[in-house]
Amino acid sequence: MPAHRNALRIAVVTMIAWGSTALAAETAGPSFSCATVEAGSIERMVCTDAGLSALDRKLAEVYGEATGKAADEHPPVLKAEQRGWIKGRNDCWKADDRRACVEEQYRLRIAELQARYRLVPAIGPVHFACDGQAGNELTATFFETDPPTMIAERGDEVSLMVGQPAASGARYQGRNESFWEHQGEARVTWGYGAPEMTCRKAP
Repeated sequence: MPAHRNALRIAVVTMIAWGSTALAAETAGPSFSCATVEAGSIERMVCTDAGLSALDRKLAEVYGEATGKAADEHPPVLKAEQRGWIKGRNDCWKADDRRACVEEQYRLRIAELQARYRLVPAIGPVHFACDGQAGNELTATFFETDPPTMIAERGDEVSLMVGQPAASGARYQGRNESFWEHQGEARVTWGYGAPEMTCRKAP
């Protein structure tokens, strides 16, 4: 093979390889541009960590699906909540283990959006009568997220709870609510400092 053709062939192969590497790097990065992020920032950590970048891409996908479901939401809260979530994620610079904090923030936000906007399979709604009173009802829907989540409704109040480790049964924790079900009976607290209720599956 003439030298000039061989050199051309090597150049073409090199360009193809470089293009493939650049495409792979772009695909492996987060959903946002890393060109202008500050050194030492949480965004820089996400840009340089393959696992966190993958979580960011997953969140962007789920957020896009949620946006479609939230088109008729009044008032429109999803965008504002996402801005608040980004601020909370970036506050992980204060944590002792920054990476673990960032990973948890992503996992919880993905699960929250999947549950709230019904983007994954669910079990329920399941109805529970609490403290032996048919009128004191709690309705629970369980979502196949990671970590597991549930949405509990009581009257006009709604609580999104996240699955917690439990020796038996299923335990979930919300902001001021908790739910622990074992063999059809649930122990529920609803509100800060509220007494525990015993709830059983309604017929």
